[in-house]
Amino acid sequence: MWEYQKALQFPINIKNPNPKLAAFVVSQYGGPDGELAASLRYLSQRYAMRDDVVKGILTDIGTEELGHLEMVGSIVHQLTRCATTGEIEKSPMAPYFIDNGRGVFPTSAPGFPFSASSIASKSDIIANLVEDLAAEQKARAVYDNILRVSDDPDVNQVIKFLRQREITHFQRFGEALDHVQNNMKCKKCM
Repeated sequence: MWEYQKALQFPINIKNPNPKLAAFVVSQYGGPDGELAASLRYLSQRYAMRDDVVKGILTDIGTEELGHLEMVGSIVHQLTRCATTGEIEKSPMAPYFIDNGRGVFPTSAPGFPFSASSIASKSDIIANLVEDLAAEQKARAVYDNILRVSDDPDVNQVIKFLRQREITHFQRFGEALDHVQNNMKCKKCM
């Protein structure tokens, strides 16, 4: 179990509205390589994990991803909360706004709602960990792309922090994969 502390992992204080940027960042909230998919993937995979060390890693990273989901939602909210309706109408956020207003809804940048098909969870623990390695790299790549289109230093600080956490998670999953492969008690468990 984990304890919720009423503070984000990294402070978010965005000064300038930018619904165009929000339309890109929202993909890390509910897109296929976003934080919602990651958290659900890891927290679901932990049930197939027979190794307690790796089960703990999946739980730790899965719950951290929930915190990242909260951070990305905060970014989207802060980028849109003070935007005028006219600014939103002229941005890629316009179709999103029609259905959701300034609320935060899990969707990808092109506007596809979150789908559980973004989650890979098998009973094969090696397949899961390899998927997790790929998922962290895909999330890092999305954060790289956001940094390429963003000129807002308040947003970029947070995105750089989240990007670094994806790299750390990739390293942890690599260690977990090595641990599992080195300590398999029976080939039938795979």
